[in-house]
Amino acid sequence: NTLTPPPSPFWFFDLLGHMTGFFSLLLWGASLLCFIAWAINPAALDNLYLGVVLATVVFFTGLFSYYQDSKSNAVMAGFQNFLPEKCIVIRDGRDQEVLASELVPGDLVKITSGMKIPADMRVVTATMMKVNNSSLTGENMAQLRSPISEREGTLLLEARNTCFYGTLCVGGSGTGIVFATGDDTTIGTIAKIASDASNRVDAETPINREIGHFIKIISAVAITIGIIFLGIGFGIGIPPLDNIVFAIGIIVANVPEGLLATVTVALTLTAQRMARKKVLVKNLESVETLGSTTVIASDKTGTLTQNIMTVQHLWFNGTIHDAITLQESDSNLENA
Repeated sequence: NTLTPPPSPFWFFDLLGHMTGFFSLLLWGASLLCFIAWAINPAALDNLYLGVVLATVVFFTGLFSYYQDSKSNAVMAGFQNFLPEKCIVIRDGRDQEVLASELVPGDLVKITSGMKIPADMRVVTATMMKVNNSSLTGENMAQLRSPISEREGTLLLEARNTCFYGTLCVGGSGTGIVFATGDDTTIGTIAKIASDASNRVDAETPINREIGHFIKIISAVAITIGIIFLGIGFGIGIPPLDNIVFAIGIIVANVPEGLLATVTVALTLTAQRMARKKVLVKNLESVETLGSTTVIASDKTGTLTQNIMTVQHLWFNGTIHDAITLQESDSNLENA
């Protein structure tokens, strides 16, 4: 009765991925060309220095990006503690305390106030039992549970005789029979869909597409200019080695070496500002994705706001009036 974690690459391959992105590969190529130019003409130490600087910038930028993502992944790993460690089940006619991960369909589980529901269950007895499904549906209102059967055609999430994995019992008590565990639960199905969507091969962020397009243009321009000047050099009789070194220099000069570090630092600073607002950024590139979002479609306001339903405007006598909330009313009384 556990959720299958999404596939995670070995840390070395994850680190390698951060150092071999679109723009990183372009800078690695520029660094290699600098080393080739230095090997051709060892007296030109500036090529050696530039190659070392480029390689160092790409390495430490990739390392920093990997560290940032690793911190977010560590926080996300803490959320896996979603399941209560132990619960009371009725087996062989007597109460037994078992690990929640050992639950199987058919187990009869005792539910008490303040308990996280350890699996998807059908309620068989209930005494003023209420659950909060906000972690699943976004609805903050506690919902009464009852063992009474629902009419045919009722949606599972709307049935009053069911409670779901990860939700919270906020009042009363009851018993329920497990009908789904682990990945077969409602939250497990949602997690699998979300994981499949994030792991799609074509799941590219807008900044990835922009950088890929930019690299194609800058590479084509740099190589074209380098080849043109290489041909001109041969035409006017420049020595071959000097001509090749000169062409490599032109190609490297067209690569914006500082752009990768600038983009990474800008995204990191934004991620830190969002962290101060209690927003966890799992991937640096998602910061730019959020910035380019124009519409967020959601069927529940609680998933985007404070999960508190308040009246903002009133309409009467043909006029719209601003509503005064309880907090504003208390604040006005204190000021008075």
